[in-house]
Amino acid sequence: MEVSPNSGEDMAAPPPHEAYADAPDLRREMHQVLALGAERDGRRARSVTGPPVDALAAERAWLLRRAALMDRMALDDPRPGPLSAAAETAEKLVLHDRRHPDLVAGPLRPDAITLAPSRRLYVRQEYAAWTAAGRPGT
Repeated sequence: MEVSPNSGEDMAAPPPHEAYADAPDLRREMHQVLALGAERDGRRARSVTGPPVDALAAERAWLLRRAALMDRMALDDPRPGPLSAAAETAEKLVLHDRRHPDLVAGPLRPDAITLAPSRRLYVRQEYAAWTAAGRPGT
């Protein structure tokens, strides 16, 4: 039987300080996420110093980093604006991962998420797993 973790109690997500332990500081991460978004949208050319990037993995890495950034900002400033941005970007990651379940790294699948509060926990789970896997797609 599959469990729908609609609260943090049922979710295997690490706490924020663990999930984001290896994350760049907020200012640096914001700059990097904006740069990835510009590359994604064609407003900036990608540097060709590294190996070719899988487009789907790169898209997911951008969605994940953006959702994690918004989650971290909402943790620092829990007003409605940052909370809404965190929820919206988490939802976009969940929708992407439902379409591409082979890219999910953590134990909880995106189709197990049914209510918004758990979506930010899903972001933390996936960010921690992505970091542990060596940050693929970047």
